[in-house]
Amino acid sequence: MPLAFSFSSTARHTLAVVLLTAAAAPSAWALASFEEVKRDFRSSETAVLDRQGELLQRVRTDPTVRRGQWTALADVSPALRAAMLLSEDKRFYEHSGVDWRAASAAAWGNLWNTRTRGASTITMQLAGLLDDDLRRAAGGRSFTQKIGQTVAATQLERRWRKDQILEAYLNTVPFRGEIVGIDALSRTLFSKAPSGLDAREAAVAAALVRAPNARPALVAQRACEVLRVMEPGARTDCEALDMFTSAVVQRRAFEPNEGIAPHAARRVLRELRDAPGTAGTASNDKPVAPASVRTTLRAPLQRYALDSLQRHLRELRDRHVEDGALVVLDNASGEVLAWVGSSGPLSQAAEVDGVTALRQPGSTLKPLLYAQAIAEKRITAASLIEDSSAQISTASGLYIPQNYDRRFKGPVSARTALAASLNVPAVRTLVMVSPEAFARELRAAGLPLRESGDYYGYSLALGSAEVSLLSLANAYRMVANGGRFGATTLTPLTPRPSAPATKAKPVEAAPLLDPRAAFIVGDILSDPNARTRTFGLDSILSTRFWTAVKTGTSKDMRDNWAVGWSQRYTVGVWVGNASGASMWDVSGTSGAAPVWAEVMRFLHAREPSRAPTPPAGLVEAPVSFGPGADGSPLEAARSEWFLQGTEQPLFALDTGMASDAASARITAPSDGTILALDPDIPPQRQRVRFESEGRGVQWRIDGKFHARGNSAQWLPWPGRHLIELVDASGKVVDQRRVEVRGAGVVAAKGTRR
Repeated sequence: MPLAFSFSSTARHTLAVVLLTAAAAPSAWALASFEEVKRDFRSSETAVLDRQGELLQRVRTDPTVRRGQWTALADVSPALRAAMLLSEDKRFYEHSGVDWRAASAAAWGNLWNTRTRGASTITMQLAGLLDDDLRRAAGGRSFTQKIGQTVAATQLERRWRKDQILEAYLNTVPFRGEIVGIDALSRTLFSKAPSGLDAREAAVAAALVRAPNARPALVAQRACEVLRVMEPGARTDCEALDMFTSAVVQRRAFEPNEGIAPHAARRVLRELRDAPGTAGTASNDKPVAPASVRTTLRAPLQRYALDSLQRHLRELRDRHVEDGALVVLDNASGEVLAWVGSSGPLSQAAEVDGVTALRQPGSTLKPLLYAQAIAEKRITAASLIEDSSAQISTASGLYIPQNYDRRFKGPVSARTALAASLNVPAVRTLVMVSPEAFARELRAAGLPLRESGDYYGYSLALGSAEVSLLSLANAYRMVANGGRFGATTLTPLTPRPSAPATKAKPVEAAPLLDPRAAFIVGDILSDPNARTRTFGLDSILSTRFWTAVKTGTSKDMRDNWAVGWSQRYTVGVWVGNASGASMWDVSGTSGAAPVWAEVMRFLHAREPSRAPTPPAGLVEAPVSFGPGADGSPLEAARSEWFLQGTEQPLFALDTGMASDAASARITAPSDGTILALDPDIPPQRQRVRFESEGRGVQWRIDGKFHARGNSAQWLPWPGRHLIELVDASGKVVDQRRVEVRGAGVVAAKGTRR
């Protein structure tokens, strides 16, 4: 008996509205083309590329969804294509958008409350994915949405090819949780590209489309059914598939950020986001990150620099070193060619960017100090500066600088003092320049000093301020460019994906330092003979091509630096611990310098580096040096560079300074020392030791003879005392005033200032 259907007036009215909607839909529905859908597809990751377009890093920029890259149908494994069609649309290549046979079966099943497969074809599902008005809600699609979906699918089939429909569907269909599209699914759950999925993995993927958030057991059951249809006659081990499915649905192998330049990638995306008019805009007015952004980095150099840093840090593992950073700049343009922010898996703070982190630079500020002093004509490269015990009065007390090896070299030229990285001559030079004037020069060179020069005092010469590796390397680049300062850049191309790639405007270099002083400092830092007193002749700092380099180590061996330049590049390396913990016996030549030298050799493997041409206003003249305390010349005669008008043929000490007595001085105790006697310690164990330099000297205390020789011991008694060092003729050559306090006077035992 035929079935009879009876419609109420309300039902007939609803049906009429639906039919009118269906009739109007083809003309009203704005159907996007396949090319438009593919163009507007946005990965949840932004691909950060090097200057040649090679992938450096993927950075997740959309936290709401996980999409990979658009995958062409030809790059999808045949097994996956077969599984999806068998599971979702068996007659995909036969129908024209709507599978009427499946729709009839579904309607019949719904009439008799029989559970059947849904009638939505892949084309209909794609229509729902492309149009927000047709998107499935939590309670399912409404009747009106289903009609619209049917009409949209018909239109898609008329305008798109079948392969385009299937390709778009595989790239936009949700799978599980936040995962959308076959690329994200393959890399997240199976750790491989879509082209490599086998039949078992394809069956699991197809099962996830039907029930994206189902329990693993239900997904495995559905996958087993798909696999049986895919491989008829083959024995399907559903139990093993269940275990496999339970494992893969919990896997998250597709890291949010993967690549070799994570810190540079974050930096360039932040600059892009903050720059006005560079990021795309979505319909909800929220900024949209670009699909890709090109940088100035060189991928081969980035890989080599990262490998060199990690390899060297592994060698230093037993010296309590785990972090490092490296940056390479192009001298002419300021483009960043390599940016290694950390040692990656070797570090416990891999997210910290060592290129921009603020650390104490140690002796690496000395070249900028000497350049300023030479430019101001306070010294020349041949000027003699005393390297001996110094006690400089400051508002907070005496400042007593020490050399790295705790030894003094006596009078040395400025060339030797800088190249050999002697601390005391640097402090004496800063006394001439003044801390505040030096701080102003450092700020002008881009170093982010937080305090005034007077706050740092004379320790600023030895790197007591905090700077970043990037700013320090760029300051050295300023010296390499003859004193012209310019900003660095990571993005030479316009980052908007819709805009044509154009070269970014270079920042004009502003003259900051006298080019003659910059040349002289570069000549000093490239002189292997000048650095022999500290580094020896066979130094890691010496290269077969022209380079100028300076190392530095901060207080308590927390930071180690090597920064230098060649004709074309500036390379900066930092080694230490992000936590601020001290390293164990790591110097400038054993910490950062080997990495610096390796990267420089890589850069100049096929590219020469020649010494710069002297600028106008420089004079090269022969110089000689007078005798020291032992009668031999203080330094060997040589040819030296001078600012025109500052040259002179001889640099020597006056007669008084050259004598043994005049060169003698007290090295301990310091002037103004306060000693506190402790009644609980036997007096014989509270003796004070005197130390001096020079020969034929005697000690006097309060005008009375005490002892002969460079060292002596004294049993102190309360009061103020004058300690004098005299020569054989009785002439006072140095003196110190000390105060001894009784046990009842001091507030704490054993206090000594």
